[in-house]
Amino acid sequence: MSPRLLLTIAFATVIVLFLALDLGILNRRAHAITIRSAALQSIFWIAVSLLFAGGIAIFLGQTKALEYMSAYLTEKMLSVDNLFVILLIFSYFKVAECYQHRVLYYGIIGALILRGLFIGLGTMIISLFHWVLYIFGAILIYTGIKLFFEKREEHIEFHNNRIYRLVHHLFRFTSAEHNGHFFLKVDGKWYLSTLFLVVIIVEWTDVVFAIDSLPAAFSISQDPFIVYTSNIFAILGLRAMFFLLEAVIHRFHHLQKGLSFILIAIGAKMLLDIVGIEISSAMSFTIVATCLIGSMLASLAFPKKF
Repeated sequence: MSPRLLLTIAFATVIVLFLALDLGILNRRAHAITIRSAALQSIFWIAVSLLFAGGIAIFLGQTKALEYMSAYLTEKMLSVDNLFVILLIFSYFKVAECYQHRVLYYGIIGALILRGLFIGLGTMIISLFHWVLYIFGAILIYTGIKLFFEKREEHIEFHNNRIYRLVHHLFRFTSAEHNGHFFLKVDGKWYLSTLFLVVIIVEWTDVVFAIDSLPAAFSISQDPFIVYTSNIFAILGLRAMFFLLEAVIHRFHHLQKGLSFILIAIGAKMLLDIVGIEISSAMSFTIVATCLIGSMLASLAFPKKF
């Protein structure tokens, strides 16, 4: 059995086992996630992600492990920005705390499938047209510059959102009390609940964020195994991170600037390859880690005035 196959089996086992354990046993009943529980889950998923990086280093080599960690940290930073949007969605639709875990759980299930499809498609395109990586590089530099000057929206009118209007056109929804259910029977007719609508919008948000995160991951590594596993491990810790950072997420206001520098640096790495200048995996990891730690320290040292 090849080392890569062993890692794939270990990855799939961890994902299936703990997702089943999560919804089937630990969170079978709707309840609000405590700070202690969120902290323990966050520590658990970070530990599992680091153990997997160790496995990659042992079986596939240090270079692959550094690629994995660079992609993982980049996705983590992008996830923090995603958390901010999810927080706005929950606030806008007044999703009770006891149901937020359920929405995020199914959001992650959708992400597992959609990211897999996107990464498979991206790998096929890159194998046929290698120059697409240079387009990714240019997109990342543009996105990074735009992100540096962009201000977060504190309020979004989701009723004017295209996906909101589309799903309302295709399906019947009811604003009746859902009690955590996605499907409701009202006056003899079946309707989708507001909670299901929130799941759809969260899924769509992940698709939008994947447009940034996947080019970034492919710019770090063209190995679909590294890209997929780093993305999924970062996303799996997203739910716990949401409940842990919900109260303080606004305080890390410089993370957006740090992320912009990472996207610009990764994009520049791809474009420098055109002229034969190669940036090592170790250097890429150092840049990503420095931007992450630096932006967090800057947020704490220079707090935003509310």
